[in-house]
Amino acid sequence: MAEIRVERLHKDFNGFVAVQNSNFVIEDRSFFVMLGPSGCGKTTTLRMIAGLELPTDGRILLDGKDVTFKRASERDIAFVFQLFALYPHMNVRRNIAFPLVSMGMKRAEVRAKVEEAARILRITELLDRPVSGLSGGDRQRVALGRAIVRRPKAFMMDEPLGALDSELRDVMCGELRGLHDRLKATTVYVTHDQTEAMALGDRIAVMSHGVIEQLGTPREIYDRPTSVFVADFIGSPPMNLLTFNDSLEAGRSSVRVGQAEISIPAPREAMAARELILGVRPEHVRLNDGARLRGEVFGTEYLGTTQIVTVTTAHGMVKARLASSLKVSIGDRVGLEFRPDRISLFDAGSGRAIRTALDDQAQALERAHV
Repeated sequence: MAEIRVERLHKDFNGFVAVQNSNFVIEDRSFFVMLGPSGCGKTTTLRMIAGLELPTDGRILLDGKDVTFKRASERDIAFVFQLFALYPHMNVRRNIAFPLVSMGMKRAEVRAKVEEAARILRITELLDRPVSGLSGGDRQRVALGRAIVRRPKAFMMDEPLGALDSELRDVMCGELRGLHDRLKATTVYVTHDQTEAMALGDRIAVMSHGVIEQLGTPREIYDRPTSVFVADFIGSPPMNLLTFNDSLEAGRSSVRVGQAEISIPAPREAMAARELILGVRPEHVRLNDGARLRGEVFGTEYLGTTQIVTVTTAHGMVKARLASSLKVSIGDRVGLEFRPDRISLFDAGSGRAIRTALDDQAQALERAHV
């Protein structure tokens, strides 16, 4: 397996910029996820790493070697597609064996490697069955078997679970992560599904309009989003975003949202009066009759042990994840309070996060962990 290094990667399709100067490193044996909505450039980036698309500019290094303009067949990379791409006239064994046969490997060695892959994927009993009669999950296992059978330097996976129903997708998500851990593989995985990304990734690159908005661990991206886009894209429900006008001074401990004074992490930069955005996750919102920020309950969603209560305020809609035992009715006037150490601040003009003392603490903890 190998480290993948991407430097200033850029892709222009006749004036349309699909990927803009991306820089990142995928560590050896890590599970790296590219996450974002359709058209954000994640699949184009994956195809350039795999050698299926040539970049307009930039470099791609695999295991320290420049492979930017090498063909896919020269990169020792295996690709797993969303729609399986199996050969319907072949049985499972022959589908998995196809890459090895194409390489001219001896029959006994091919058989041994195919059976080893089948054992890893728990499909030994399917080896002599036609692929046309298999379930979606089993066909995806066969596609994975064909990828892992020759033990490439890296795996490229383009929405491999997208064609499966939600229940099977959850099962396969766990199996994919287990497979990665057993093989100690370098894996690059593309998805638009944040749940998949958070469950699978060691590190996640969140993309929008060809730009990597944030690159970090699932915890970093969820707890400390670096832009309004990431805050709104990650989380279910996503981060609450309240717009207000105020100025900031370095070290200030609160902001004024309407008539309410709300405690915040101390900013590391001063900003003149302007439109700002306060972000807070639903699980860090509480109802408090004494709070000055008030609103009206718009709706409730029962989720078993918890409920999502939606409250309309003068500064935007707020969703709170509360205990299901708490009695709340539509139309109730309620006060809202936020956990101060879990608040994010953004500049509404640029959409970028305002650095606070919490960011410094997070960076220090990350360095200590490394």
